Amino acid sequence: MPRILIAGCGYVGQATADLFHAAGWTVEGWTRSAESAAKLSAKPYPVYAINLADREQVYARDGMLDAVIHCASSGGAGLNAYRQVYLNGARSLLDRFAGSKVIFTSSTSVYAQRDGSWVTEKSETKPARETGRILLETEQLVLAQGGVVARLAGIYGPGRSALLSKFLAGSAIIDPENDRFINQVHRDDIATALFLLLDRPSPAREIYNVVDDQPILQSECYRWLAAKLNRPIPPMGRSTAAPKRGASNKRVSNARLRHLGWIPRYPTFAEAMEKSILLALS
Repeated sequence: MPRILIAGCGYVGQATADLFHAAGWTVEGWTRSAESAAKLSAKPYPVYAINLADREQVYARDGMLDAVIHCASSGGAGLNAYRQVYLNGARSLLDRFAGSKVIFTSSTSVYAQRDGSWVTEKSETKPARETGRILLETEQLVLAQGGVVARLAGIYGPGRSALLSKFLAGSAIIDPENDRFINQVHRDDIATALFLLLDRPSPAREIYNVVDDQPILQSECYRWLAAKLNRPIPPMGRSTAAPKRGASNKRVSNARLRHLGWIPRYPTFAEAMEKSILLALS
């Protein structure tokens, strides 16, 4: 059975590890703290507390693996943690598991387009934020070593939707002068995309956008939620909060991943939100 390491057994990593395990792979998961690892002790595969920023901990692990997915999170602890987890973590994984297939989960935030245009994997990447530049540097490192980069759109799924949370909290604002397209992908669809990318003879040094079929304007999203929940549409106004993924406005294409045969279970925001709404209100 092929052996895979999920380096970052968090929201996306757990779903991905579960999928690979169900498919018969021998799975090992890593998470940042002993507390997090203990919470996952009931999983049918081992999960260890390994800090990717600690090269010695990484090198202490068995190096015989068929595949590695680097999907760890910096935990929002600042630029230094971002660089340590993503860039230095990727470097340690590539060195320790040389010869293994490696996928790095990056972000569509590396695309900085602001004109609402469609972007593909060949589009220009000039992120305005330092975090985006660190992601690009990590991508280049992984690609240079023959790895694959999966650029994830905004992640949502069970118990997690930034747009739904803002709407329910009453903090959502519709800003007509700064409306923008939102690109999203369901957690479970990310897992199937990563599985597809590894469970096939895949050429190295490739980039794939992992995003659903239908970018949606933020205003349209809030209007849809208002109609679905029978609540008032959020007020009009100027948004002063900095978008988590930058001030970009683009529509991200998944055509390349679709061409491989990836079929998202939740191709649009609306098709996934029914279940998420029920969970959020329960």
